[in-house]
Amino acid sequence: MDLLLFVLSGIFVGVLARMIVPGREAGGFVPSIVVGILGALLGGLLGRALGMYAAGQPEGLFMSLGGAVLLLFGYHAAAFRRVV
Repeated sequence: MDLLLFVLSGIFVGVLARMIVPGREAGGFVPSIVVGILGALLGGLLGRALGMYAAGQPEGLFMSLGGAVLLLFGYHAAAFRRVV
């Protein structure tokens, strides 16, 4: 059950991150969802490791969103890098 909630929150975070980060998406909507799930994992683990909040607290959503936005910026930088 926890895994299902994690994936659903990752999808939600991915959609929010996609709305925040400007630009064209390479690959469509699926990479945004994957980046959202990975960002939720990264932000959640980092926030709990630093003792910012406990599991299940609403602050985790903001930390997950921050992780997803950072990953999405990195994804855009890597996907749209031009070779000169």
